[in-house]
Amino acid sequence: MGLDVGDKRIGIAFSDLLMITAQGQETYTRTEEQADIDYMIALMEKNDVGTIVCGLPKNMNGTIGEQAEKVQAFAQKLKEASGKPLIYWDERLTTKSAHRTLIEADMSRKKRKKVVDKIAAVYILQGYMDSISI
Repeated sequence: MGLDVGDKRIGIAFSDLLMITAQGQETYTRTEEQADIDYMIALMEKNDVGTIVCGLPKNMNGTIGEQAEKVQAFAQKLKEASGKPLIYWDERLTTKSAHRTLIEADMSRKKRKKVVDKIAAVYILQGYMDSISI
């Protein structure tokens, strides 16, 4: 399961069974933290998730900033609640790449806002899977 965790939304992606390709699942609109975690756990159970790959929004110089700390706090709670392994993946520029892809597909700004986090989650999960493939 790939996650692009933001303050307002969480982009969600899953891999295929062979872990070759990542597909966007949805963009979840956050409510309150425990409800968000409960929702993620239900999705993980429904989709037989083995590992959580969470995008870590590092600063461009590689340091961990305030947003990355928020993501780590949420991801750690999700890990503890689910009992699943957690892997952080450097997500620098994934949202920008997702926007670029959607612009090239001639998608309107309003529609892009609804799916950009899901596409970013796909980039995060695909990047991780590509790094472990032989």
